[in-house]
Amino acid sequence: MVATTTREKTADEVSELTRDGQYFEYSRAADPIGAGIIPPIPFADFPASLHEQGPTGIIPLDLSEKLGQPGPATSPSLLASFMHILPGESIRVRPNASSQLYYVMRGRGRTDFGAKVFPWSTGDFVTLPAGDDAVHFADEDAALYWVHDEPMVRYLGAKVETPTFRPTLYPAAEARAELARAEADPHAKNRNRVSVLLANKSCPLTRTVTPTLWAMFGILPVAAVQAPHRHQSVALDLILDAKPGCYTLVGQELGADGRIVDPIRVDWHSASAFVTPPGLWHSHYNESGVPAYLLPIQDAGLQTYLRTLDIQFGRNV
Repeated sequence: MVATTTREKTADEVSELTRDGQYFEYSRAADPIGAGIIPPIPFADFPASLHEQGPTGIIPLDLSEKLGQPGPATSPSLLASFMHILPGESIRVRPNASSQLYYVMRGRGRTDFGAKVFPWSTGDFVTLPAGDDAVHFADEDAALYWVHDEPMVRYLGAKVETPTFRPTLYPAAEARAELARAEADPHAKNRNRVSVLLANKSCPLTRTVTPTLWAMFGILPVAAVQAPHRHQSVALDLILDAKPGCYTLVGQELGADGRIVDPIRVDWHSASAFVTPPGLWHSHYNESGVPAYLLPIQDAGLQTYLRTLDIQFGRNV
């Protein structure tokens, strides 16, 4: 056995090994959010006009500058985008993401993902894992809403290569039928929301659409008032169809009467999106005279798995 000795490192070598180390007294570093070190997640809305005109392309709903992030992001872990594809044209994408979700806002076409071909039309959902390029072809003018978790993967300094679920199509007719069954349930009027959660067999613990993503296809009935609720995941809200008179109230606190104190009002517009920051109370109202439909997408799959979602419901008011 050959004996080895450890060479004493020079001062320059030690300096190189220790140069990034820091120490903070606990009370000055334990709550970087409360201390304002981490920027808050802002309110933001993105109108349908972003995808209703212009050439084929991707329109990121990018808040990265306000979030203090190095690349496109709508929340710390997710990026939402509008995708506009002119008839006969296509878009090829391959984000460094573990999960992608597409909702077809309008149009008809197909997506090629490896050996799989997904035909799609208005109202369909498609989820794709890591592992291949996705090429989206439009047979007619099309707009897709696209959400993926590349910002989370970027933060971790990771490269995603292994799929964690199978590519999945959720046809519009099936999703609408499931929502109609939920609405027809005699107990629906007593529930905080009338909706269905998209899920995947690969997520038996979280019952979510992918391991990181949560997606809800919901209806806000005529004259409905959805009681306030809050959660620690950011909500990326897409309004599928709504007439004037539908809106969300958002605020920090609930009053003794169960209502949100000094709320901000966010009016709903069809095929538009907005961001609801985490931890805030929010409630939905429909004073339009016709049903409205919405699609919130969150990183609640990840939050649920980590046991940090902390969803809370206020009382009916």
